[in-house]
Amino acid sequence: MNIDITRLKHGIMSSISLDENLDTTNVDLNNTGILDLKDIKIIGNITKDNMDNYMLDVKLSGIMVLPCSITLKPVDYEFSTEILGNIEEMLEEINEIHKKTENTIDIFPIIWENILMEIPIKVTSLDALNENISGDGWRLVTEDEEVKECNAFDKLKDLL
Repeated sequence: MNIDITRLKHGIMSSISLDENLDTTNVDLNNTGILDLKDIKIIGNITKDNMDNYMLDVKLSGIMVLPCSITLKPVDYEFSTEILGNIEEMLEEINEIHKKTENTIDIFPIIWENILMEIPIKVTSLDALNENISGDGWRLVTEDEEVKECNAFDKLKDLL
């Protein structure tokens, strides 16, 4: 996602407005846990401060399709985050190389890093909670259920 900063660099504009949909068709989702990305929207601006640093102030939102923790069926997960900071410092944090003399800035690595940080640990579909998940000699135990485990030391309590 290359942004032309020529006008900003020469002082013709004070900021560059961003209102774009991110095209995720060529994004490699392997090893991320994400099945698909939909409706990724970037709204904000890029400004230049007094020290010739380019500042990014955007709101990122969209839908991730993630596998359900119980059934592995696809689940839509809406996310939204704000990104605010120095573009050069953010690119250094994620080990991306940026040349200050260029007339374009690629903010995709920053956007991608923030999308990955929004992946939740666990997603459960509403259908999975209503399903009876059990098998031959086993059943799914949820956190809400109280389970009495057979403890070998319980028999010793009776002796005392």
